Amino acid sequence: MTEINSSSVISYETVSTEYFSKRQLKQGAAGWVLLASLGVSYVISGDFSGWNFGLTQAGFGGMLVATIVMAIMYCCLVFALAELSAAIPTAGGGYGFARQAMGPWGGFITGSAILLEYAIAPAAIAVFIGHYVNSLLGINGPWVYLAFYSVFIAVHLVGVGEALKLMFVITALALLAIGVFVVGMFPHFQWANLLDIPINSDALGASAWLPNGWIGIWSALPFAMWLFLAVEGVPLAAEEAQQPAKDMPKGIIWAMMVLLLLAGLVLFLAPGGAGAALIQNHGAPLVGALEAVYGKGSSASVFVNVVGLAGLIASFFSIIFAYSRQVFALSRAGYLPRFLSLTNQRKAPAVALIVPGVLGFGLSLTGEGDLLITMAVFGATISYGMMMLSHILLRKKAPELKRPYYTPGGVYTAAIALFLAVIALISTFMVNLAAAAWSALFFLVLLAYFALYSRHHLVAQAPEEELAAIAKASAELT
Repeated sequence: MTEINSSSVISYETVSTEYFSKRQLKQGAAGWVLLASLGVSYVISGDFSGWNFGLTQAGFGGMLVATIVMAIMYCCLVFALAELSAAIPTAGGGYGFARQAMGPWGGFITGSAILLEYAIAPAAIAVFIGHYVNSLLGINGPWVYLAFYSVFIAVHLVGVGEALKLMFVITALALLAIGVFVVGMFPHFQWANLLDIPINSDALGASAWLPNGWIGIWSALPFAMWLFLAVEGVPLAAEEAQQPAKDMPKGIIWAMMVLLLLAGLVLFLAPGGAGAALIQNHGAPLVGALEAVYGKGSSASVFVNVVGLAGLIASFFSIIFAYSRQVFALSRAGYLPRFLSLTNQRKAPAVALIVPGVLGFGLSLTGEGDLLITMAVFGATISYGMMMLSHILLRKKAPELKRPYYTPGGVYTAAIALFLAVIALISTFMVNLAAAAWSALFFLVLLAYFALYSRHHLVAQAPEEELAAIAKASAELT
């Protein structure tokens, strides 16, 4: 059966109950503590590697300003998403929010941008895992990437409850590693170490604080984002939360508070102890900083290297969870090929775990962590802008929507995040034009698929589609 919506542009198909029986997630697997841990684990790899490339772009002063600006963006984003995730608790996350606010096109654009971010971010993390393994064992490259992709996709195939509990343990180990790093580096902190990157005298506004001038701040934005990137993925676990209306806001806000503290500690102590020039291009900056202070092979550096792998693994592991849920939701609703949303006997979205994993492994073979960060940020900033626009539109269009949590500052908070997301999107073209161009091409291919095929074959009973239909009917009655 096919139904055509009023615009005669989007076509819906009614499917049997058997369709959804093969596409069910495990309910009630996560409380707010697990959700907060999930939010931290999404991001914590950024504390261990990747952020330091921002020092190359802007020096410590520029990276500090970029981090503060991005911290403001993420705080505003998180408060707005806390409201949206409590009001629209579906596995689609940002796609579900935008679908209700802006229709199928808005939903798919947002979902595609999130998918771009989450498919590429694990590839970047795999490269950084390789650097830490190389520092520890002297091995790196494709076999390391393949081993980690294979093992952790396999764990997710076992089931979400088991996966999230293991993720909680891995995240705790990562926090322990950062704690040891902080204790080890704090006595060696010196302000002069922050400013030892040579000054580019040709750059406008260049100084010891801004060795590449004012423009460096803009170029550092993607790497400042890496300290917070993917915390917005918490709403993707909404259908597996115990009490979404209460757990989602509490989980994502607490996660953000922890991430702010971690970002401040590593940003100051790594370059402040070892020198910004030393770690600006280091593949394992926390290990490099400890080696500079205590010597190669020291107990502190080896401990952080071994246990610090947990930080990279935590993000790698949890973002695999995130991309699988985004693919699952888009596929279940017909936006992507429907076979991608099939679940196994443990109610894990098996195909949605494996297919993006193969794509990510292929990208990791480039070995270009900084390029992959830029590509992930490109997708992230588009999704942030669309989600914040959704927040603003739903406040205007659907004031009657039940909102268990309200964003402090309302639409003004969302507008700040929207503005800063656009600024960050522009910065990706400044950092690496090729990376931004490849990301844009990937994005356009997905949009072409929707325009030419999937918009004519959407699933009417998908949760995100049903919620949008109910909201539309309610609005027409009032």
